[in-house]
Amino acid sequence: MQLDKRRDISIDGLKARVLELAKRRGFLWPSYEIYGGVAGLWDYGPVGAMLKHRVESAWRDIFVVGESALPIETPTIGVEEVFLASGHLSNFVDLIVECVNCQTALRADHVVTEYLQSRGIAADLCDPDIADACVPSSEKTQELMDSYDIMCPDCGGPLGKVHDFNLMFTTHIGPGTQRKGYLRPETAQGIFADFPRLLRFYRDRLPFGVAQIGKSYRNEISPRQGVIRLREFTQAEVEVFVDPREKNHHPRFDEVANVEINILSKDFAGTASVKTACERNIIAHEYLAYHIARCQAFFTRVGVRESRLRFRQHLPDEMAHYAVDCWDAEGLTQHGWIELAGIADRTDYDLKQHERQSGLQMAVFVPYDEPKEVERIIVRPNMGYLGPKYKGKAKQVAAFLSTIRDPEGPIVFDGRIVDPEGYAIETIRQTVSGDFVTPHVIEPSFGIDRSIYTLLEHAYDEDTIDGERRIVLRLSPDIAPVEVAVFPLVKVLNEKALEVFRLLRRAGFLVEYDDSGTIGRRYRRQDEIGTPFAVTIDHETTENSTVTIRDRDTTKQVRSSIESLVDVLRGMLVRGFDRISS
Repeated sequence: MQLDKRRDISIDGLKARVLELAKRRGFLWPSYEIYGGVAGLWDYGPVGAMLKHRVESAWRDIFVVGESALPIETPTIGVEEVFLASGHLSNFVDLIVECVNCQTALRADHVVTEYLQSRGIAADLCDPDIADACVPSSEKTQELMDSYDIMCPDCGGPLGKVHDFNLMFTTHIGPGTQRKGYLRPETAQGIFADFPRLLRFYRDRLPFGVAQIGKSYRNEISPRQGVIRLREFTQAEVEVFVDPREKNHHPRFDEVANVEINILSKDFAGTASVKTACERNIIAHEYLAYHIARCQAFFTRVGVRESRLRFRQHLPDEMAHYAVDCWDAEGLTQHGWIELAGIADRTDYDLKQHERQSGLQMAVFVPYDEPKEVERIIVRPNMGYLGPKYKGKAKQVAAFLSTIRDPEGPIVFDGRIVDPEGYAIETIRQTVSGDFVTPHVIEPSFGIDRSIYTLLEHAYDEDTIDGERRIVLRLSPDIAPVEVAVFPLVKVLNEKALEVFRLLRRAGFLVEYDDSGTIGRRYRRQDEIGTPFAVTIDHETTENSTVTIRDRDTTKQVRSSIESLVDVLRGMLVRGFDRISS
């Protein structure tokens, strides 16, 4: 493998070559290309769709099979209440500005930042009223745009006023002006909305994990990075529900304790084991560290090069206000370091928000070893007030109030504050056998499309074979769209080659048959889609029932009998060409 050859390719050249190969060989195509295409929408061609399927299968193998995080599927359309609870309706916005001349819509903060950076000017666009995270301020962005007389980067025309733009796609559920809905911006909210049923399914015991792979949608203002920033994309997420008192005691932490990861945090930059990162409080706790290690196992398995993978901790000004700790798995590409996955401790924020919005309890009863007497602050409903006020919903409100322990601040039911006259807050002493605990959520969330682009770039290579330039994708056999190609050397051997093809297909290989063009051209076609091995039927096959097996990476060849071919290829796919051929 001549991976260092990539250093000879210019940055712009590598991006262009990977994309050209992806289009030409059926990995990725611009959507609706015959109508001019749409920014932020891409199709997976036949080879790309199989690659994506195998990447998702590897993810399921690690997180569904390996972690027992059973999968569910929830609708891609969500009702309005879900996104009121999650905060997406109020907070899921970017700043937009439109050109007066060409009508192009642009990310306002990006326009200002790129303009100032090109002139070596430092500027802070953060909203001073939001202390927990750096959120671009529309006022400060507009002020800088006016002060520097920034024009449209596309046509040089004047820009309009900066305003908020919600990134969710809006729809209606049912004909006319029925119930309002939105295409989901993440798969997680469907899992949170199913929490009461999931808890019963898992017999009211923590911890448990739930997995989901599916489409999500974000109406990006001006996506300009190919498949890196999409309006429709595939997410793979796991929500791990855990007792907050047990977050530093993962039952399988010893399995990953010595895994070395590349870390970039506010306090440390370098390589360390996840155990060391926990002991030095670089990573908040064992549950988070465990899932960071599992993320690395997934990425290296599918072909993201470990030397170009790092885990970057969110800085205080970018971390979500409800999160204890957040990390991004980032891959180094010709676009720079790009986020491939996020691993976050979301605390109990989501369940608490849905509890307030829905009025249903989102907690787990955790029994004590022995009953104990405790002092507790409870909420006692006042039915004399609630009945006339809420009428048919009064019992539901009362039941919700009765579940609240140690209330803080206003009590919210169904998105509205409950009038304090509807309840009394009391301190009591009682003997209890357990307590209700709202689980915290550890979430590894993967962008499948970004991951696929990254592994394509990391697998792309060029070398010289017999004096000719060769393009080769050095894909992991675990994810190669085609595992074995079968070629007849000449057309008179087609029938024998088809017999071998059918043999391998029955044995379960992803196999492709090709009798078009010279044998060299056929090898090159398979090299360019990452096929690990090619089996050639030649004249010697008719004499002794042996075939040639060619290795993609080295182009070395060995002969194998047809009788043992299935076992030989299976061994090569698992252990490599050299180990089996020798």
